Amino acid sequence: MNPKIAWMTVASIAITVGAYSLSRWIGARRPSPLTVPVFLATPMVMVAITVTHIDITGYHQASTIMTYFLGPATVALAVPFYRHRQVLRENVLPLSAGLIAGTTVAMAGGVLLARAFGLSAALQAAFSLKTATAPVAIADAPHVHADPTLVAGLVVVCALLGTMIGPKLLSLLRVRGEVARGTALGAIASGQGVAQSLTESDLTGAAASIAMVLAALVVTLLAPLVMRIFGG
Repeated sequence: MNPKIAWMTVASIAITVGAYSLSRWIGARRPSPLTVPVFLATPMVMVAITVTHIDITGYHQASTIMTYFLGPATVALAVPFYRHRQVLRENVLPLSAGLIAGTTVAMAGGVLLARAFGLSAALQAAFSLKTATAPVAIADAPHVHADPTLVAGLVVVCALLGTMIGPKLLSLLRVRGEVARGTALGAIASGQGVAQSLTESDLTGAAASIAMVLAALVVTLLAPLVMRIFGG
């Protein structure tokens, strides 16, 4: 590897990890939707790589390395699930019913909102997939005639908003049950919601990880039907 690219790769990893750690530190002391790590760390990274003149090649190499570790991190989600398997088993019916109903309403509501604002059919279709994880939504995009790039961006934005607003909204609505909070955050904000849920408790994170997977399944099965019924 070119020494310059190697330096930029190492620096990019250090900047990203440092920005995330700093955002977690700030968030722990000043809890707010604006101190959610994904939201707060992103501008930190942007400013840092601009100041240090790191180009896209160097950061791409770093992102490839960091993305590799998403695999083990995802597998590690099985740990809190295993620890709380009995509680989750006892709540499987309300969890499943709430998740299916909530995900369906979120899909239909997104399509109807896009239609009310006069957005194109492609944008309406993208809104029907916004609660799935990005890889699943991108794979589902052709089945509802949506643009995969647009879908990917919309999923990330919606997950970020869900992570920022979701916990406060649930608290305002007096939703205090760990399984209920985790189900809501995992279904609406996918991976980002799971990460946020794990900051609340292991059980909340376990429920969120299940909800993330099941929500993606519900979206895959129902998105074409939702578009036929509610799409313009």
